[in-house]
Amino acid sequence: MSNHQVLLPVSELAELIKTKQLTSVELTKMVLEQAHRLNPEINAYISFRDEQALAEAAKMDQEIAEGRYRGPLHGIPMAIKDNIYIGGEVTTMASKYHENFVSEDDATVIAKLKEAGAVLLGKLNMHEYAWGITNNSPHFGPVKNPWKLEKIPGGSSGGSGAAVTAGMTPVTLGTDTAGSIRIPSSACGLVGLKPTHGLVAKYGCFPLAWTLDHIGPMARTVDDAAIVLQAIAGFDQRDPTSKQTQKLDYLANINDSLKGKVIGIEEEYFFKDVDAPIEKLVREQIAQLESQGATIKKVKIPALQNSEYAELITSLSEAGTIHYEQLKKDPSHYGEDIRMLFELGTLPSAVEYLQAQQMRRELKAQFKAVLDEVDVIIAPTLPVLPNDIGSDIAMINGKEVDLLNHVIRFTGPSNLTGLPALSIPVGMAEGLPVGMQIIGKAFDEATVFNIAKHVEKSVGFDFIAPIAK
Repeated sequence: MSNHQVLLPVSELAELIKTKQLTSVELTKMVLEQAHRLNPEINAYISFRDEQALAEAAKMDQEIAEGRYRGPLHGIPMAIKDNIYIGGEVTTMASKYHENFVSEDDATVIAKLKEAGAVLLGKLNMHEYAWGITNNSPHFGPVKNPWKLEKIPGGSSGGSGAAVTAGMTPVTLGTDTAGSIRIPSSACGLVGLKPTHGLVAKYGCFPLAWTLDHIGPMARTVDDAAIVLQAIAGFDQRDPTSKQTQKLDYLANINDSLKGKVIGIEEEYFFKDVDAPIEKLVREQIAQLESQGATIKKVKIPALQNSEYAELITSLSEAGTIHYEQLKKDPSHYGEDIRMLFELGTLPSAVEYLQAQQMRRELKAQFKAVLDEVDVIIAPTLPVLPNDIGSDIAMINGKEVDLLNHVIRFTGPSNLTGLPALSIPVGMAEGLPVGMQIIGKAFDEATVFNIAKHVEKSVGFDFIAPIAK
């Protein structure tokens, strides 16, 4: 049995398992071997559950032998970001304070993955409490970008991004409050989707900021992201932000037609201060979509000028509230960068928070007006390439800039609006992947996937880093 199968997308692995050419136990063993082999270098995993995973895989194989096939995630091994609860097992949030925390219940998404037949491999490294974009953890060590080990993988779902692109898990989940699915997906060369707010229930995921948090897939292909979203989407009354929506088959709705599609381009915000190699690759794909039949329309969203302020005040205030009592008890348990942010979270006034929500409402209204005229909006995912681990400096066209001030500029607006946003690889620059962002209408992930599929075919990106092969 060749180990190359750990590098196959879920859509292909599912067919092999369904037709009994590959067992879940065989695949799970191969992925665990790959993960254990590379983890000393990449540090994507916080913990493994080898024994439990192999037992779960054996159960999935038995069900297939009995003719009880659950669907494309049946028997597929999958590691999970360590702020999503597996009932009865430790979930650390990559923190010291919660290093021994055990939840009673599975998160909603975990229960849905188990129902779909997924096999859980272990928990993935992340930026502490999901607040950060470098994934340089003071408690569990930095995650390294598999394309260049001296570079960050992006965050906060950095372990998730690194693990998928290194073949240490076929697919995974990330969480996203200001870009934490899309940032590492761009940095690691993956398809990462932040779904519409409310489409995927967040019960059992430790919150960073209630009104901004999302859970979504991080995968090697568009089809794989659609498969995972299909499994985890759905209402749960235990999450007050969860929405009742029509159940869709996202994979079946992916088609080849761009006829009649209108793509919006917002030049004044989304293409301002972008590193030239990134802008070039994104614009090339926009031109490709136009050549295939899409119409390109320039749009304006003036409220974007206030989005960074609104995102900052909202996230600071909500995160500061969540951690207020814990921070008072023992601030020394927090990493230095996170402690500072949580302490800053006590500073915004009620007036400032409410002003930020007024800006947010205006932003949502302007996005809706634009999306009434176009099908999606396309932008770079990041304006910068991944920087060196331990550095707070990024480069834009040869000029040094503060990483944190720039890295969430293009991702944060979709958290404020709650609109679906997907990052997809569009090529390489300086040996590192570059992502393009596709922003869609609320609950119209199907159109986002369709546009992304065209980009995927056009680019032909090799989503596996050489270290994995």
